[in-house]
Amino acid sequence: MPIFNDFDKGVGCQIGIRIAIEWSAEIQATMTKLSQEEASVTTRLDVLMASQHTLKHDLSRLDILRANLGTQAVSTRSISKTSLAQAAATAKRLSTAVTQLDLEQARVEYTLDVVEQVAELKACVLGVTGSMGTAQDWEAAAGYMHRAFRIPSHIVNGSFAEEIVPTAEVPDPPYVTLAQSAESLCALFIREFEQAAKESNGSRVTRFFKLFPLIGKSDVGLDVYGRYACQDVAARARSNLNAGTAGSQSTEGFFYAKALTKVFEHVAQIVEHHGGLVALHYGQGRMVRILERLQMEVDVQGGIIIDTWSDERSLERKLTDIKSYAFTFLVQSFLAAPPARTGTPRAGSPTRRDATGDNTAQSEQSIDMKTLDALLSEMTVMIARWSLYCRFMALKLKGEPSSRGSEVEVLSSPPLVKDSGLASKIADRLLTPINTLTTFLLRRSVERAFQLDEQPSDLSLNLSRSLLSNPPYISSAVDDAMYIVNQVVERSLATSQRPVISSVVPSVARVLDSDFIGVIQRKMRDESYPKSAVQGARPEHTIITFLVLINNLDVAIDYVTRIVRSWVDISPTTGAIRENASVPSRSLDSLLPFGDDASHAKSALNSLQQRFEAKASELINDAICVVVKNIVKPQLRPLLSDAFRDIDHQINEADLDKANGYIINEETDGEGAEAAIQNRFRRGWEGLTEPIKRILTNHNFERLLSNTIFYIAEVLEKRIWSYFGRINDLGAVRLERNVTNLVNLIVRGGRYGLRDAFMRCTQICLVMNMEEDEWDERRTPASAEVENDGIEWKLDHEERTQARAIMQNKTKNR
Repeated sequence: MPIFNDFDKGVGCQIGIRIAIEWSAEIQATMTKLSQEEASVTTRLDVLMASQHTLKHDLSRLDILRANLGTQAVSTRSISKTSLAQAAATAKRLSTAVTQLDLEQARVEYTLDVVEQVAELKACVLGVTGSMGTAQDWEAAAGYMHRAFRIPSHIVNGSFAEEIVPTAEVPDPPYVTLAQSAESLCALFIREFEQAAKESNGSRVTRFFKLFPLIGKSDVGLDVYGRYACQDVAARARSNLNAGTAGSQSTEGFFYAKALTKVFEHVAQIVEHHGGLVALHYGQGRMVRILERLQMEVDVQGGIIIDTWSDERSLERKLTDIKSYAFTFLVQSFLAAPPARTGTPRAGSPTRRDATGDNTAQSEQSIDMKTLDALLSEMTVMIARWSLYCRFMALKLKGEPSSRGSEVEVLSSPPLVKDSGLASKIADRLLTPINTLTTFLLRRSVERAFQLDEQPSDLSLNLSRSLLSNPPYISSAVDDAMYIVNQVVERSLATSQRPVISSVVPSVARVLDSDFIGVIQRKMRDESYPKSAVQGARPEHTIITFLVLINNLDVAIDYVTRIVRSWVDISPTTGAIRENASVPSRSLDSLLPFGDDASHAKSALNSLQQRFEAKASELINDAICVVVKNIVKPQLRPLLSDAFRDIDHQINEADLDKANGYIINEETDGEGAEAAIQNRFRRGWEGLTEPIKRILTNHNFERLLSNTIFYIAEVLEKRIWSYFGRINDLGAVRLERNVTNLVNLIVRGGRYGLRDAFMRCTQICLVMNMEEDEWDERRTPASAEVENDGIEWKLDHEERTQARAIMQNKTKNR
């Protein structure tokens, strides 16, 4: 136990020591902080003690000033009691008197004003009753009522007016008399207005229409005039419709489009002619009430015209026939050609029938394309007139257009027109069907164009035969199809309706991709594919047809580009003259003024161009590759072999003249070996490319040449490498000159960009003909593609060394 006690004591001492150490640190920190605060307080006290003398001096000055101020205060109180008290009392009495006088003067003026207004009220009451009596001067009576309504109601209904105004002739209080007179005049004006409207007396209608706001019946006047305008619109619309349906006019031309246009024009004339009158006599913005009534009547009359037109034109039956049309020719054009049949088919066999079938012929007969085209033209006019009417109403409901020069103003479609019954009927009977009909018209026109397609008849690959027709050499289907495309795009934009453009323009792109390009692709693959030499002979007409099909795609791209650019690139301020048009075309910004419709249309047109150009260009490139592979390539290697025939590159100066002499006598008629190679290659190259060039368009021939050049360069490079160990210094010089002459011949005509394909060939010859000291400077590997001498090498270091070795090997063997 003592041992444990000693241990506990030791532990307790250690803990106590640790606590004491910790407390001593805290105490030390506290003492340091207190010392700092004490020093700060001491410093401030020292500053105050130093300024004590200044404070005493300031206090002495304050005591002196207080003594002076006391003297002045005593003097001031003395003056106030003796002099100013009486003047202040007098000023107070005068101010009170003036205030009382102003109050009495205001009361007198108010009384005089009331008396004058009551006198005016009495004069108006007597004037109204007098004018409505024997004189029957309705303008004067309305004027008196208007003057009476400008008098405050508290005076009209006041007791003073009730005592003063009534007379023996008019014993009732003034407010009673005015109310009764207003009702009597209102009923009279309505009766006279309706009588004038029945008699079609425009001056009397205007006369009584202007009187309603004077008697406080503006809403009644607007309602009466709106009813009159609606009756006029309805009568005119029925007259125009009956005049056509009674005879044969409804089946001819654009009768219903004209009838709908006349309804819109009549409403516009009413708004234009009477809008200023309403604003003058009824106030700004009151025309909206009449526009609402007119729009309801337009919904009725326009709906009648559209329903009658739909029944007369058998729209539903046409839509049904269109949906059941099978496009047999287009479908068959995408199917594999049927196998050839042998023997004589039996009577009544389907093989004896026409390829399109009896059902197709009946379907074609049931859908008259001329009638369908006329129907689409009429629908386009009706929708365009509706768009113009919507724009007119938007401007009228918005107010006066902002004056921003010639900048086209962006409008918002007003709910009054956008949510109207006629808008929904037009969307159901015109907008939706026109999309279906337009797509069918385009597809059927493309199908018909390829059914009646004709190739140029005088084309030939024989250069001795002249071509009578003018380039570009294309088939008739391109012009026919692109004419319909231009017409369809122009019609869709002429409607000024975003739903039509959003549906028709993508449909045009879809039809061109699937049908137009698809049929051409099928013809290239199945009917005019140029087989290679190993597969058999290549008939001339097959190659010509294939080249014409390539031209069809290239010219079609140009057509579509011009169609799109003729709309997209037109300035909204200046406009432009479109091709095949007699009037300046309107810009998309003016045709589509609502919201972002114009930018949406531009985006759709640009998408059409880019989509068609991309797919057509892809097919053109594939077709060009076929021409190069099956027609051009098989003749290039023999052509180069023939050009370099009998040319020796292992010569020396002694036998150079002898070798040239042999070639001069045998081949070039005195032009030398280099000219012999150039002439033989030129004859072969022109004999290969000129027949193709005379038929292809410039763009297509440039594509063909670009694809061919790389193969020529590859063959030429292999020929140069084949001279390994078979060429000396003079032969290398001759080879370099020959290669340069061939490249110049190929790229003549400004095609200098094609020289890049021959850079490897020319650089091989360059390395072969370098001097030894020049080669020694370049024999080390280059650290970059472009070395210090500025040459952009297409050959790597190993290839340059190999090219130099051609000459070195020959030197070793010499």
